[in-house]
Amino acid sequence: MNAEPADQIRLLDVQALDVRLQQLAHKRRSLPEHAEIESLTKDLTQLRDLLVAAQTEESDTAREQTKAEQDVDQVRQRAARDQQRLDSGAVTSPKDLENLQKEIVSLAKRQGDLEDVVLEVMERREAAQERAAELTERVGSVQAKIDDANGRRDAACEEIDGEVASIGKEREVIAAAVPADLLKLYDKLREQQGGIGAAKLYQRTCQGCRQELSITDINEIRKAPSGTVVRCENCRRILVRTSESGL
Repeated sequence: MNAEPADQIRLLDVQALDVRLQQLAHKRRSLPEHAEIESLTKDLTQLRDLLVAAQTEESDTAREQTKAEQDVDQVRQRAARDQQRLDSGAVTSPKDLENLQKEIVSLAKRQGDLEDVVLEVMERREAAQERAAELTERVGSVQAKIDDANGRRDAACEEIDGEVASIGKEREVIAAAVPADLLKLYDKLREQQGGIGAAKLYQRTCQGCRQELSITDINEIRKAPSGTVVRCENCRRILVRTSESGL
C-alpha cells in the first residue's frame, strides 16, 4: 500500500485523537462517583428493608395494642356490671354473693394482667416507632448523598461528553483527509491491536509495541520509498517514518 508521507503523518494525528477518546471513555467508566453510588445504593436498599421491617412491626404492635386494650375494656365493663349487681342488693343468696365477690376479685386481677400486657405492647410499639423514625432519617440522609453523587457524576459525564464530541469532530475532519484504503487498514489494525493501529518509528523503535527493530528490518525500511506504507514486523502495526526515526 502506498500513501503520501503527509497522509501517513496525518494518520498519527488520527491515532492520537483515538487514544484520547479511549482515555476519555475509560475516565467516564472509572469515575469515582460510580462506585460511590453503587455502595450507597446498597446501603439504601438495606436501610429500606430495615425500615419496612420496623414499619411492619409498628403496624403489628398497633393492632396488638388495640386488641389488648379491647380485652381490658371488656373485663372492665364486666367487672363494672358485677359491681353494680353487688351494690344494687339484687343478689341476696350468700353463696351467690360470695361467687360474685370472687368473680370481681378475679376480674380485677385479670384486668391488671391485661393492662400489663397493654403496657408491654405499648413499649414495643414505641420502640418500633423510634426505630422507624431513625431509619427514615437515615434513608433520607443516604438518599441525599446519592443525589449529590449523581449530580457530581452527571456533571463530570457532561464535561467528558463535551470533550468527546469536540474531539470526535476534529477526528472526522482529519480522517477525511486520509486516503480511504489507508484509513480502513488503520481502523482494522486498531481494532485488532488494542486501540493502536499506527505508531511512530522513533529511534528505530516501534512506539506501538516498544520493540527495537532489527538491522534487517531497518535496512528494508530505509530502502522503501517514502510513499510506501511500512509495517512493524513485531506487532504488524503501521509504522510512520519521521525525521526522528533514526534511519
